[in-house]
Amino acid sequence: MTTRLADIAAQAGVSEATVSRVLNGKPGVAATTRQSVLAALDVLGYERPVRLRQRSAGLVGLITPELENPIFPALAQVIGQALTRQGYTPVLATQTPGGSTEDELTEMLVDRGVAGIIFVSGLHADTSADMQRYEQLRAQGVPFVLVDGFSPKVQAPFISPDDRAAMSLAVTHLVSLGHTRIGLALGPKRFVPVQRKIEGFVRTMQDQLGLAAAAVESELVQHSLYTLEGGQAAALALIDRDCTAVVCASDMMALGAIRAARQRGLEVPDDVSVVGFDDSPLIAFTDPPLTTVRKPVPAMGQAAVRTLLEEIGGTPAPHSEFVFMPELVVRGSTASAPGDRSRT
Repeated sequence: MTTRLADIAAQAGVSEATVSRVLNGKPGVAATTRQSVLAALDVLGYERPVRLRQRSAGLVGLITPELENPIFPALAQVIGQALTRQGYTPVLATQTPGGSTEDELTEMLVDRGVAGIIFVSGLHADTSADMQRYEQLRAQGVPFVLVDGFSPKVQAPFISPDDRAAMSLAVTHLVSLGHTRIGLALGPKRFVPVQRKIEGFVRTMQDQLGLAAAAVESELVQHSLYTLEGGQAAALALIDRDCTAVVCASDMMALGAIRAARQRGLEVPDDVSVVGFDDSPLIAFTDPPLTTVRKPVPAMGQAAVRTLLEEIGGTPAPHSEFVFMPELVVRGSTASAPGDRSRT
């Protein structure tokens, strides 16, 4: 016990007597000092005494797609930490192929009396989905916020990255390197972020290279799945159409595009430049390190929590879309366009 008191006192920068007063719930300790001692307990891995544990202000559900794409765990971590700081307990519910659907997860969370729900890349992003499910949720009095994907049919706050601007950043970068044959690899067209990326890509290709919109969309846009294999398949098709650069709608797809280039006997970035999207954890350490458009995950996650807590508190945010600017991160997977490339 004496050793533990000394450790905690050193970590918190206070006396052992002060630590003892906090642990025993005694008065006469400043609130900031008390917080420092409790933080020291957490940092050192000691369990807080039961009487000092903060009661949860309530459960908040977070529904995400699969967790194989590292951007979803990254977003879940930001949201979870922000909720915990506000006294709420996050409950992560993940959709898996063949597992629980979004509707089933929503029902489970509502049955458990959650204070609110944050949906990430859910059915709200799918233009073919029935949006009535969200109006039913609102009718039940459950506050919610929707991340990634906008629908004018749903009266709720939306948090999105600027997908159009993301494509403009990627294409402008590649054009500055001399690329004129640039392809876009992305997911199924029914999703709102996909449609917006296409709009941004086509418009920038028109503005930068003077290409016709119809020709860009028919020749240089390839739909696939948001997976490594999907990126590989899409990139193979684009490389076979003489693209010297491929912009991908996710980092996972971009890793597939690098694999596709190597499958064709080409080097990245000497023969083919590749740009990802998200700036997922560890993506700076791939071979080569990936040039990507960074999704503003910390800002988006914190905004989602802040907006939801306003809804829970009875001062709802405007039922509109909050759009966050992405950022181009240049690494080693892009380079000047090749001159005369020998095809294999």
